[in-house]
Amino acid sequence: MATTFEAAKPVQQMEIVGAPTAADPAPLGLAAFALTTFLLSAHNAGWTKGTGLDWLGYAVAYGGACQLLAGMWEFKNRNVFGCTAFSTYGGFWIGLGLWVLLAAPHATGHMATNDLGWILLAFFIFNTYMLLWSMFVNKAVLAVFFTLEITELLLFIGNFAHTTNLVKAGGIVGVITAACAWYTSAAGVVNGMAGRHILFVGKPMSFPQARASLS
Repeated sequence: MATTFEAAKPVQQMEIVGAPTAADPAPLGLAAFALTTFLLSAHNAGWTKGTGLDWLGYAVAYGGACQLLAGMWEFKNRNVFGCTAFSTYGGFWIGLGLWVLLAAPHATGHMATNDLGWILLAFFIFNTYMLLWSMFVNKAVLAVFFTLEITELLLFIGNFAHTTNLVKAGGIVGVITAACAWYTSAAGVVNGMAGRHILFVGKPMSFPQARASLS
């Protein structure tokens, strides 16, 4: 059964004869990303009424650690797209959690929003080229990176400009991003269990010359 990020693997890859087949780590990485993104985005949208830090523990333990593990397992699968995406966003959540614990308490004035603006801008740059390469994976993965691109754009502009409405808009789009990631995770689980496509993920975008050069 093809893995969630199968199309991102090099075409010339050869399977090791006799090696046991490993489970696809992508559904775990996507689920971890989805849940933590949902919690933080609901906070950014102004929907939560609790401490405002309900997402923090899960950012480190689930969105961070589990995604980082999924990224390492994608290295084992020789999947450069999957290992780069999951490891980077696992590091993002761990780093964000450490920033909240270590740096944010010492921020005054607009220091915190300025920090967040630069952090989100940096990951927006990373996400931009991963969005382009996700077109060679499948449409479900493309939807995750596309909605995430809009989320990060709204959030870094909103933080730099100190505009609450833009941050709230970024939170709403972030919830949509989480939904796309959860759907893609669910598709990876059930399609892998069934050995066939139960939930639609779509084919890669058709760029014959570009795809030929990758092979």
